[in-house]
Amino acid sequence: MIDFVGAGPGAPDLITVRGRKLIEEADCIIYAGSLVNPQLLKYAKADCEVYNSAKMYLEEVLSVMERMEAQGKNTVRLHTGDPSLYGAVREQMDGLRERDIPFRICPGVSSFCGAAAALKTEYTLPAVSQSVIITRMEGRTAVPEREKLSALAGHGATMVLFLSSGMAEEVQKELLQGVYTEQTPCAIVYKATWEDEKVVRGTVGELCKLAKDNGINRTALIIVGDVLGDDYELSKLYDKHFTTGYRTEI
Repeated sequence: MIDFVGAGPGAPDLITVRGRKLIEEADCIIYAGSLVNPQLLKYAKADCEVYNSAKMYLEEVLSVMERMEAQGKNTVRLHTGDPSLYGAVREQMDGLRERDIPFRICPGVSSFCGAAAALKTEYTLPAVSQSVIITRMEGRTAVPEREKLSALAGHGATMVLFLSSGMAEEVQKELLQGVYTEQTPCAIVYKATWEDEKVVRGTVGELCKLAKDNGINRTALIIVGDVLGDDYELSKLYDKHFTTGYRTEI
C-alpha cells in the first residue's frame, strides 16, 4: 500500500495522529526534502528505507514505490502541508493507477492554516471578506490565463499566495492592477509553525521592500486583504438576537 501523507506546515507535532502512525509503520518513506521537516523522520523505524524526492524524478519515485509494492512493503509518500495543494500528487496517483498499485491519502494541515495561526487572524470576516483565494504568481510554471494574479486581484477577497515570495516585485505590480490599493494590508509569513518562523506585516505598496529587507525569497506565504486590518462586523453566530437551530431569540 502507498500512503500519501500530509506532513503539516512544519512543526513536527502538527502532523495528524493518523499520519504519524503511518510513518511509524512504514517500510519506506519518500519525503519532500526541500519542504518537509526532517524531524518527522525520527518517527520512522530504524530499518525504514528513506528517500529524498527533492533529488528524484517522477519516474524514480514511481520506481521505488513499485519495487516496495512488489516486496509487499508499505510506503509513505510524505508531502508538505496537505497533499492536495501544490503537491504534484495527481501525476503520482495516475502512475500508480497505471501500475495497479493501491494507494490512500492522509490529509494534513496546510501551511496557509499555519500562516493564519502565526498571524493570529481569521481569513473570513463579516462585511470584509467571505472568500479565500489560494493561488500563486506565474513563474517558470504557467497559470491559466483566467487565473492571472491581476485578474484574481479584481475580487478583493482574502488572498494567500504560495510559491511567490521570490517574485515579490511582480506580485506587488499584479495586485495593484486589481482592487487592492497601496494601503491594503498584507503580510509575509516565512516557514509558518517552524522554530525559525518569521512574520512581517505591512501594506501592498511596500510588499517588495518587506521581502527584500527581510531577506525572504522562498518558503513563505504572502497574505493580502482587509482581514488583516481592524475593521469588521461582529458575527451573527453569537448574536443573541440571531436565531439558529440550537438557540432561540432572547
